[in-house]
Amino acid sequence: MERLTQYGIVVGADESANSGALCWKGVPFAKAPIGDLRWRAPVEPDCWSTPRPAVQFGNACVQVGRLYGPGRNNRYDRSIGDSIGDVSGSEDCLYLNIWVPASASGPLPVIVYIHGGSNVTGYTADPLYDGATLAVTANAVVVTVNYRLGIFGFLNLPQMKTGGDPAGDSGNFALLDIYQALRFVNRNIGAFGGDSGKVTLMGQSAGAVNILALLASPLLTAAQPPLVHRILPVSGGIAMAGDLPPGRLPLIHPAAAHAAQAEALVVHALVRAGRIDDVKAAKQWIADRSHAEVSSWLRAQDAEVLLRTVLVDLTPLGLAGSGPIPDGTIVPLAPLAAIHAGHYCKVPMLAGFTRDEGKLFPSMLALSPALGQLSGRLLSDREVFSIQYSEQRDQAVQSSIEQWITPQLLPVWAPGTGFNARIEQLHELLFWPNRDVVLDAVRAEQQAVWAYQFDWDQQPPPFDDIYGAAHGFDVPFMFGNFGPSLFAATMNTSANRPGRLALSEAMMRSIGSFAWHGDPNHAELGVRWSAWPDMLRFDASASAPAISVKARPEGANS
Repeated sequence: MERLTQYGIVVGADESANSGALCWKGVPFAKAPIGDLRWRAPVEPDCWSTPRPAVQFGNACVQVGRLYGPGRNNRYDRSIGDSIGDVSGSEDCLYLNIWVPASASGPLPVIVYIHGGSNVTGYTADPLYDGATLAVTANAVVVTVNYRLGIFGFLNLPQMKTGGDPAGDSGNFALLDIYQALRFVNRNIGAFGGDSGKVTLMGQSAGAVNILALLASPLLTAAQPPLVHRILPVSGGIAMAGDLPPGRLPLIHPAAAHAAQAEALVVHALVRAGRIDDVKAAKQWIADRSHAEVSSWLRAQDAEVLLRTVLVDLTPLGLAGSGPIPDGTIVPLAPLAAIHAGHYCKVPMLAGFTRDEGKLFPSMLALSPALGQLSGRLLSDREVFSIQYSEQRDQAVQSSIEQWITPQLLPVWAPGTGFNARIEQLHELLFWPNRDVVLDAVRAEQQAVWAYQFDWDQQPPPFDDIYGAAHGFDVPFMFGNFGPSLFAATMNTSANRPGRLALSEAMMRSIGSFAWHGDPNHAELGVRWSAWPDMLRFDASASAPAISVKARPEGANS
């Protein structure tokens, strides 16, 4: 299981008896971004002279624990629920993982996957992202990538800018990490049986936002040789406020908003670390120091202090979010305008969305009077995890809808004010406008644009109403992974298994066809998948797939 990379030999594991795949885990693609390398562009890792074991996942990137985080052990276990709100992971986290079908012959297309998590949480060791089943079903090499999260991945602080490194000065460290991983794939994937000339960049949620930002970035548009040949964003977008109708919610914010966050981080970290007594004095301290002094002080601070500052001090100010910074160098000042102008990486695109995206985010209903200004979730994250956690398959979960959803939103089907109606209003404000403008922009420049809508909602009651086809619920279908995970106990049953597995097979074969040919159509679909603005509806009954063509969705802009 030895493979030679440009840095040295890695020794993986033969898991073909269980999964049909070979794998290499925890392969470094950059030096640990610690010490003076914190908040700098990734640097090539040091070479190693003896074979390096590659059988365990690398560290999760440092983050504050959430429902979707790594817990204390970089795996799905009970510690996730116990560590919500605590700092976990490590800044030494720039590792990737590779799966190859054991029966592979000849160069295979490569699928590089970027995980989601709002750009503040997530980890490649999540069992949802195990690449073995997708690799075997799609007959492709699958790569999953860790990247820096939160303030460590995106920071627009003037005092950090040197003037000598445009990439590092951009503040888009997470995007630079992904780019570095793509360079690793380009240079080394041939040793694992992959074709560096046939790379699909795939990401979900924040991962989709990141890869769409890269789509318009000179990192990809100017890359020689090309690093990406197809793109597969799922549940993401790159619209800014000016790209959307009035009142709609963008997914990308101007550089000035990121600068306000960075300034607040330094100010409040000074106070939280005990260096300065209050916010006013902290602002004066910053004004009196050189850029080098400020950046040196911040680089020296413990990650836990900084993340606690974000959680406790920046969150109430609305400054805890994270994502691509339109700096004008790595990310265009207006990414969607760049696409409209034809300045993007013109490759076939396959985009995915779920029918009930917003049901994963019911607390967002409290954001606006137009949505009722009332959170749709009664339970805390700890309570949600406690109810849903299971290490067993097909475990019955006892729960009532009244336990989960705010009474004013019941019954869920009530016109106008019920949970379903409010969620659809959220879709019209956030998800559908962001979906439509990016797909319309790319489709205006090229023919090869496909999209799907994931409709599967065969969970037992009341979870069919609580979640339905929620954001992220297509991920286990795309990877063929239905073992222990956050939603397994409320999603996977013996009754829905036949239809669920058949639908997953069809989705993975579409991903494989797209990776191989730049077109997701294949014979097993049973229908012809036409280009956007049509969509393919992925659904299934308890016993069989129900795949159909869906005309342009309601709410589309043109």
